[in-house]
Amino acid sequence: MKTHLHALITHALDALHRDGFLPDAAPADLPLERARERTHGDFASAVALTLAKTARRKPRELAERIVAALPPSDRVAKVEIAGPGFINFFLTPTAYHAVIEEILARGDQFGRSQLGGGRRVQVEFVSANPTGPLHVGHGRGAAFGATVANLLDAVGYQVHREYYVNDAGRQMNILAVSVWLRYLEHCGERFRFPSNGYQGEYVREIAARIYAEHGGAYVQPAARVFQGLPPDEHRDPSGLLADQGDKEAHIDGLVERARALLGERRYRFIFDLSLNTILADIREDLQEFGVSYEHWYSERTLEHSGAIEKALDHLQAAGYLYDQDGALWFRSSAFGDEKDRVVRRENGQTTYFASDIAYHLEKFERGFDWVIDVWGADHHGYVPRIKAALDAIGEDPKRLSVLLVQFAILYRNGERAQMSTRSGDFVTLRELRREVGNDAARFFYVMRKSEQHLDFDLDLAKSQSKDNPVYYIQYAHARVCSVLRQLKEKGWRHDAARGNANLGLLVEAHEELLLVALSRYPEVVEAAALGDEPHQLAHYLRELANAFHTYYNEHRVLVADDALREARLNLSTATRQVIKNGLNLLGVSAPEVM
Repeated sequence: MKTHLHALITHALDALHRDGFLPDAAPADLPLERARERTHGDFASAVALTLAKTARRKPRELAERIVAALPPSDRVAKVEIAGPGFINFFLTPTAYHAVIEEILARGDQFGRSQLGGGRRVQVEFVSANPTGPLHVGHGRGAAFGATVANLLDAVGYQVHREYYVNDAGRQMNILAVSVWLRYLEHCGERFRFPSNGYQGEYVREIAARIYAEHGGAYVQPAARVFQGLPPDEHRDPSGLLADQGDKEAHIDGLVERARALLGERRYRFIFDLSLNTILADIREDLQEFGVSYEHWYSERTLEHSGAIEKALDHLQAAGYLYDQDGALWFRSSAFGDEKDRVVRRENGQTTYFASDIAYHLEKFERGFDWVIDVWGADHHGYVPRIKAALDAIGEDPKRLSVLLVQFAILYRNGERAQMSTRSGDFVTLRELRREVGNDAARFFYVMRKSEQHLDFDLDLAKSQSKDNPVYYIQYAHARVCSVLRQLKEKGWRHDAARGNANLGLLVEAHEELLLVALSRYPEVVEAAALGDEPHQLAHYLRELANAFHTYYNEHRVLVADDALREARLNLSTATRQVIKNGLNLLGVSAPEVM
């Protein structure tokens, strides 16, 4: 519908250009929006105001000429000029009836477009360190990132979904030594577990697996393991904590001790087993959540390919690296960052930041036109330094979009929920999914803007009432399916062609509101995709479901009048199709029975 009006205005502007009234042909980005009030028409355009200056015409004069040049259309009842030069379009019922025909003809393709023109976009999301199971915060990033990718795909982008696996570096070494220490405990060794080691039960399970498969092959005496290391904690004679000691040096010392005692091959076995076990769990969790990727990109790839050194060479050649205190620094402050950043430490090891620079450079080298990172809100300060590095290398930082996702807080009975967890310190995504189901989790996660805090009401998510938005929307879909079953039970059949021929019978106020709501779907998908705002689609589906439920409660669909029945069945099945299409983009199922 919007496309049709856009074509009419374009035709008028091009005609005025050919006649010499306008200096230029019609621009591609014509302003055209739905009118805020139906009394002002269905759509409004400020095109006369935006072109008046270059045309050297008064806006209202230009609006009059545009309206006079509009070609006739059976979808436009009348056109009015309002205020200083707004052009208001009033549509005919035929325009809305055409939407029903389009929905039924295009099916699951309705709402999809080629707006993106096949441009390649990479969406990297979740990318949680494989040091433990996914928690509810990761779940929001997963639902949001997956839906952003689905929306971009729906409007014609070539989407590449990617998970960046942080399988190198310090945190993975801490995980490996944590597993080994739990293994030693399992073998009977006694010691105080490091305060900043990984504490979860999943660490014990990996350790138990090593023991079950290899017995005591990896045992070293605890006294030998901890001998001479900086203390993790200092305690007084009564056992009370006096001070923290140097826990960072303690855990790093344990990593080096493990490597020395086990040897690199045996240490690498524990490292890889820990990594692969947790990564397999993450893959399974996300797959069950309906989240899939084209590529799981290993951080180790950057090291093995020389990509990190290549990126640093680029920065060095551009004059943005310098040595200080034995470390190598990137002059990110020259690009607006609050301070310069280390890319290679005193010990010669490159930093996470250096890896991230190389990874983002490699993304653009793979030919992506646009790169989107979905990060937790706590990474807000990291954005300017990554953009600074891209700018320094010569890549356009505007081609990188970073979408920040706030944490989700769980509530039960109006109070912050204290759910039992295996790890004891966070709620896993798997636990949440088991309690409320995938559909509720996927929908609730995207109900608000990603940068806003999300209060996740567990009781509401599980309720079967109109107050539960996902239930309410799914119930509208199931209601139409129920109507079609009743139709079959009565021995009737639905003739969609006859229904299209009789759409003019849909004159009830509730039917008109439902028709208008259905016509908005392609616009909502486009706005949600280009704005990276899945919540727009979630809110729209709730409004559409409400329009259908209100209509259904006021008017019978299976009436005796054949023509009216067929028209109402077309309206209902079109509503079902749009709900299904929208839920599919959100990663939510559309059940036929509830």
